[in-house]
Amino acid sequence: MARTPDLIGPFRIALNGLVHTFRTQRHMRVHLYVTLVTVALALALNLRIREVLVLLFMITFVLVAEMFNSAIEATVDLVSPNYHPLAKFAKDIAAGAVLVTTIMAIFVGALVAIGDDSWERIRVSLTSEGFGLPVAAKLILAVPILLFIVVIGKGLGNRGQVLRGGLVSGHAAYAFFFAGSTVFISDQPLVSGIAILLAIIVAQSRYEAKIHSLLELSLGATVGLVLAWVLFAILPK
Repeated sequence: MARTPDLIGPFRIALNGLVHTFRTQRHMRVHLYVTLVTVALALALNLRIREVLVLLFMITFVLVAEMFNSAIEATVDLVSPNYHPLAKFAKDIAAGAVLVTTIMAIFVGALVAIGDDSWERIRVSLTSEGFGLPVAAKLILAVPILLFIVVIGKGLGNRGQVLRGGLVSGHAAYAFFFAGSTVFISDQPLVSGIAILLAIIVAQSRYEAKIHSLLELSLGATVGLVLAWVLFAILPK
C-alpha cells in the first residue's frame, strides 16, 4: 500500500524555522517590524495594487536574505567553532548580501513613495536647459556617490577593510571633497585656504596613524576633488 505523503510535516518544519529565526535574530525582528510599518503606510497612502506588490516583493527579498544569512552563520559556527579567516569571510559575504537587498528595498520604496507624477516633474527638470541643483542638494548627493566610489576603490586593493585602510582613503575623499566644494562655492580666499588646510590635516592624521599610504591618500583626495569639480564647476548652477 502506497504511503500517504506528509503534506503538513514540511510546512511545520518551515514554520518552525521562521519562528526560530524571529526569536533568535534581532535583525529579523527589525525587518518584520519595518514590514508591518511599510504595509500600514501603503494602505494609508492608498497605493495601487501594482505598487503594493512591488513593495511586498522587495520586503520578501530582504527577509529571505536575512534568513539565508542566519542559516549560513549557524552552519559556519557548527563547522568552524574557532576563529578562522574563511569563516569570517563567509559571514561577511552573507551579511553583505543582506545589506545589498536592504539598500535596494529602501531605494525601491523611495521610488514608489515619490510617485509617477513627481518623477515626471523631475525628469522634465533634468532635461530642461536651465536645470541646476542647489548647493545643499549637491552636497547631499555627493555623500552616497563618494561612499560608492570609495568602497569600489577599496575592493580593488588587496589590504584594509571597508571602514579602515584600503586602496582609496575615505577620510581624504570626503575631506578634500568638502574643501574643493568650499573653493568653488566661496569667494573668500581665506575660507578656501582654511578648508584646504583642514583637509590636509585630516589626510596627514591618517598617514601618521599608518592607516593609509601617500598613494592611498592621494587617490582619496583626487576622488573628492574631481567630484567637487564635477558638481560645482561642470553641472549648471
